[in-house]
Amino acid sequence: MKKIVLSILIGILVIACNDEKKKTKYLPQSVGSINSVTIVMDPQLWGGVVGDSLRHYFAQPVEEISGAREPLFDIQQIPQEVFKGMTRASRNILIVTTDTQNHFGIRDTLFAKPQKVAFLIGETTDDLISEIKRFAPEIIFSFKENEMLEVRNRFKNTLNKDDLLERKLHIHLTFPSLYNIVKQENNFFWLERKVKNGTSNILIYEVPKSKICSDDSNCTKELIRMRDSIGAQYVPGPEEGMYMITSTAFAPTYKKTVINNYPTIESKGLWEVKDFVLGGPFSNYIIEDPTRDRCIVIEGFIAAPGTSKRDLLFELETIIKSIKFIN
Repeated sequence: MKKIVLSILIGILVIACNDEKKKTKYLPQSVGSINSVTIVMDPQLWGGVVGDSLRHYFAQPVEEISGAREPLFDIQQIPQEVFKGMTRASRNILIVTTDTQNHFGIRDTLFAKPQKVAFLIGETTDDLISEIKRFAPEIIFSFKENEMLEVRNRFKNTLNKDDLLERKLHIHLTFPSLYNIVKQENNFFWLERKVKNGTSNILIYEVPKSKICSDDSNCTKELIRMRDSIGAQYVPGPEEGMYMITSTAFAPTYKKTVINNYPTIESKGLWEVKDFVLGGPFSNYIIEDPTRDRCIVIEGFIAAPGTSKRDLLFELETIIKSIKFIN
């Protein structure tokens, strides 16, 4: 009987996809806190190796938050028989089940809007584990993109209208009025938002294009040198001689990526204050200007001891990835 119900559910998903455009305007608004996922699956699967595999990917610790081990997503698991009504209105849903053949798909706005619904089907538990390993990165990327859209939507009514960044640096960023420019020197900008127990921060400055990671083998050292020189010049600590530096405990990770079609070097790690007990996570993006011989560096960092940092970092990442260069 359970297999029949599950097969009907998958059929509903496929049919709903085909009729998606017609019904979108009648769907309720999706709900849920930022970075949350509803997983629909049998409790026995959830309590076994399949659930372990899902937790390994979807509840893995956020890499740049050391010690606190905050999960990538907050997960709510529910059985299929209660997946109805408002439980279908979650913004991100993953349906996991066994059936007569393996299958994977991601659909938009099936039960609410905006919404992502992913489903993984395997003939056996081993197949499911294999499917999870294969497709988890794609599902995570889709859910994160969906969450960025939600964060930007929440910005809409409180956007910062100051055009100083456009006039001075020829860039546009979308960010809420909760962030204020607390320092501007030369072409260096420091934006700050007050949060529980501290601040959420964005640093913005420009560097010559030829100066950054010209040699991959020394890229980490160059990134640290760049960050520490900026910290010494612009980000002081509580006493003379103290300033923000890259943590000596962990070397930052870095990778080459693309943001809005702009070549980018992304690095993540921990910052600390020289000779003082204070630190936290940072995400640094060196973004290539397509029309000028420069890169814009935008870094988000959190200074809020004892405060959950995952969603604050995600908000900073969303702001940074809104960048547009202005000619």
